[in-house]
Amino acid sequence: MVIRSVSEAAILVNDKHHETSIVLTADDVLGAWNDTPINELREGHFDNVLATAPEIVLLGTGHSNVFAPRELTFAFARRGVGFEVMDTAAASRTFNVLASEGRKVAAVLYLSAQ
Repeated sequence: MVIRSVSEAAILVNDKHHETSIVLTADDVLGAWNDTPINELREGHFDNVLATAPEIVLLGTGHSNVFAPRELTFAFARRGVGFEVMDTAAASRTFNVLASEGRKVAAVLYLSAQ
């Protein structure tokens, strides 16, 4: 998986445009992501992501950085899974680097901030 571009309208992964927020791993696009407001995210929202046993999960919050709830960060820490929050363009660049290094990375990428 390579994220080729991010715009307000779509995320281009390999050669496919995704016009909704998405969740993906280094091996597969898991599908569309429900645009739950960032401040309402809980550990249970990430069940399908965590089922892939990632080392790190990146949360791309749209065109600007939006902080995730502290409890969500703590939940990932208790599991021993890295959790980083940044704008979607930065998360996409980070995803590409980590995936190219063979890391078990997953990303939840919002098209716009919630």
